[in-house]
Amino acid sequence: MYFLSDIEHKYLLNQLLPLAREVGVSNELRGWSWYQPPLKPYYGDVKLPMYAVASQYCPTGRDVYLRNVEGVHPKPGVRVALGKIFHGVVSDCLQCFLQQRPADFEGWWQSIRWGEIPGSPEELREPSLRLWEFVSKLCEAKLAEVASRQPYASQYDVVASALPFLVEHKISGELLGLSGVLSVDCYDYLRAIMFDLKVADEQEKWHRLSPVGYAMVFESVHEVPIDVCCVVYLSVKDGRVRMRKDLFFAGDELRQWWIEERDRKLEIVAESKDPGKPERSRCEESCMFFHACYE
Repeated sequence: MYFLSDIEHKYLLNQLLPLAREVGVSNELRGWSWYQPPLKPYYGDVKLPMYAVASQYCPTGRDVYLRNVEGVHPKPGVRVALGKIFHGVVSDCLQCFLQQRPADFEGWWQSIRWGEIPGSPEELREPSLRLWEFVSKLCEAKLAEVASRQPYASQYDVVASALPFLVEHKISGELLGLSGVLSVDCYDYLRAIMFDLKVADEQEKWHRLSPVGYAMVFESVHEVPIDVCCVVYLSVKDGRVRMRKDLFFAGDELRQWWIEERDRKLEIVAESKDPGKPERSRCEESCMFFHACYE
């Protein structure tokens, strides 16, 4: 899932990394500069989750106002259910291999708390199984490849080399005005790539904000520079897993955009400012707050 193909690896080595070395990232936009502008949060008492800052499903950001100021409860739909399940499949299956436990789909499926997921088990089981098998096969192939090249490596070393991932890594975003209980989808610690998983068909420019934000949070806590990010687009259709990646340089422009979004949404909450409803034509009925605006 988070493995780079041969083409993607060539793109990383021959274009993105040289670009990052040549252009660089301004020091004031690195996460470790959290204590000074422009990274220092102006509203220190407000903390937001990453999805509130990076999401632009609502054109005006009124979803942030409704949830955090008015206390309106969202009504998640099928898209949210699919996203939750697929994120769980990928992270939990990977964790089985990282922790050297049996990758048992049936056991995992029985452990799901369906009261927390707005979806039908009957509709979600088949695509979840297909995705679990897909991730398992990728991991098994990578482990076999590394083990064949390093016959004297311990099992721990094989896993660390074949699957160099921090999956659902818990980290605090408080230094940057975010929640203290963030979870990173995946960080590749050998190639220093921050990944974010999207269960979506259409690619949007703002999708890049999440991994860039997590990269800056990681820099603020661990003071490790992250120059490359990747959005992984995932879907399962007709029994087949479909996946593509948007691999990019996390430069100054994207970092500044993230900061602007963070400041705008922190202000909405801190000042209790209703940004207003978007035009009806720009809203999707699948929005979790559609009922609060137009019903």
